[in-house]
Amino acid sequence: MSQRVRGVIAREKGKPVEVATIVVPDPGPGEAVVRVQSCGVCHTDLHYREGGINDDFPFLLGHEAAGVVEAVGDGVTDVAPGDFVVLNWRAVCGTCRACAKGKPWYCFDTHNAKQRMTLEDGTELAPALGIGAFVEKTLVHAGQCTKVDPQARPAAVGLLGCGVMAGLGAAINTGGVTRGDAVAVIGCGGVGDGAVAGAALAGATTIIAVDTDDRKLEWARGFGATHTVNAREHDVVARVRELTGGFGADVVIEAVGRPETYEQAFYARDLAGTVVLVGVPTPEMRIELPLLEIFGRGGALKSSWYGDCLPSRDFPMLTELYRQGRLDLDAFVTEEIPLDGVEQAFAKMHTGDVLRSVVVL
Repeated sequence: MSQRVRGVIAREKGKPVEVATIVVPDPGPGEAVVRVQSCGVCHTDLHYREGGINDDFPFLLGHEAAGVVEAVGDGVTDVAPGDFVVLNWRAVCGTCRACAKGKPWYCFDTHNAKQRMTLEDGTELAPALGIGAFVEKTLVHAGQCTKVDPQARPAAVGLLGCGVMAGLGAAINTGGVTRGDAVAVIGCGGVGDGAVAGAALAGATTIIAVDTDDRKLEWARGFGATHTVNAREHDVVARVRELTGGFGADVVIEAVGRPETYEQAFYARDLAGTVVLVGVPTPEMRIELPLLEIFGRGGALKSSWYGDCLPSRDFPMLTELYRQGRLDLDAFVTEEIPLDGVEQAFAKMHTGDVLRSVVVL
């Protein structure tokens, strides 16, 4: 039988979110119902509210979550009721051309639940990133559930479901940061600080954090930045080169998603260095670079989708590093809030007062 629970929806473009009654159906084949314990408030949720993703309103917001599997549908074997899981929004299919080439982190046909959650009047909800987790219970594809150590704090490891994983993976998976590297990270929000932490884990010896907010730069130091650059006060390219012996960084991670910061990243890298774009631009943005510079500098210009992560591989490993005290996921959690605090959390994003607000249920 279906269940009625409370959840946060965006009913109209640009309007404040609201708490509503959500109808969650029993899981069908390949699906699971998860009792949500925590869900981070991500900029992507705000983009949904503002109509920046698509106009498929109303949306059930939230996607950066951890919880406990309550029920599973037919054919589900990888998770069972009682399992503690982190939700992911790229449940790989295993059969598309990317998966067939042994690169499932690029999967082009990821799975979501086939059934839709609804409002009480039957209106179908579009779940954010195929999850919808600002809700007491959610319906997902079973492949979106990744088992991790149940002793881990849900509010911390749930952040692996999106922003923190995007940053960690941009450094480790996409950028290939390794021991002795010099790394620059432009933009020190949750994703950027994830990249700083990933560079530190990988053994980078110079980690330069770049932002316009001194508070965020101080947070970045806590995650392993060895140097900070306030972009309002310094020429970013010149300062990064100065801090790297005049050469530039081996890997520059752009976590803002703007043409001007991407151009900084392009020129702040060493010859044959790598630029990783993990910040998400908007459709109208354009950039112009001299083609000779692209050729002459060599190296690689990459984009990072979800940190090029494979949840089944990366979530348990990173949770174990957290449990060992080697990855401080707790430091990403600025505050824990109730379900009806999401709209206020969006406002705090604009002022830069939080790294992550996390809904705790």
